[in-house]
Amino acid sequence: MNPSDSIVIIPTYNEKENIEKIIRAVFALEKQFHILVIDDGSPDGTAQIVRGLMADEMADRLFLLERSGKLGLGTAYIAGFKWALERDYEYVFEMDADFSHDPADLPRLYSACADEGYDVAIGSRYISGVNVVNWPMGRVLMSYFASKYVRMVTGLIIHDTTAGFKCYRRRVLSTIELDKIRFKGYAFQIEMKYTAYKIGFRIKEVPVIFVNRREGVSKMSGGIFGEAFFGVMRLRWDGWTRKYPEIVKS
Repeated sequence: MNPSDSIVIIPTYNEKENIEKIIRAVFALEKQFHILVIDDGSPDGTAQIVRGLMADEMADRLFLLERSGKLGLGTAYIAGFKWALERDYEYVFEMDADFSHDPADLPRLYSACADEGYDVAIGSRYISGVNVVNWPMGRVLMSYFASKYVRMVTGLIIHDTTAGFKCYRRRVLSTIELDKIRFKGYAFQIEMKYTAYKIGFRIKEVPVIFVNRREGVSKMSGGIFGEAFFGVMRLRWDGWTRKYPEIVKS
């Protein structure tokens, strides 16, 4: 196996238009990353494309977990985190398959943790203004003010609280009690950041430009936003009553 200290987790559901392109874009970077695709039973053949790449040329750096049906973004990432912790990866990334997250930004997130010593690096759309391309204005406003709302309720000092482009150092995922993460959709991203913040990990926002998908269909829904809206109130209550774990020394 080609060694790497970094694994990029990419959850998929019906991403046949994007999956091979995003994999090749990550592997074309000068910094070597491994990739774990977690596919929730895509009927369009996404997993078959990944298996073909693994068999053809990428078996030592591309990996696949297949799950039966749509089980939620949060549970996909939790499964991926546990998979990574069972191996020797020091840096674990979250990234979408649809190029809304630019693979070229992965080394910048890596550097924030590996070189600057942060525990979590967030690819932030809002740390330096509003850096979103090709989203309808209504969705931009909803996302921006959702982050404002989360900051107001929880006290998080993070501008992009709902961002899904991140790098975690291993010790963050080893310390967070992953089986106690409750939310499955949009609120999962908020819960992970809030938990890391409450434990005391160092978090840095790295400015990125978010580009709306060009191919495939968005998986966002009103129910996902609803979970996030009410979920942050529960997180704030937990912040008052819950005993968080102490940081695991790396």
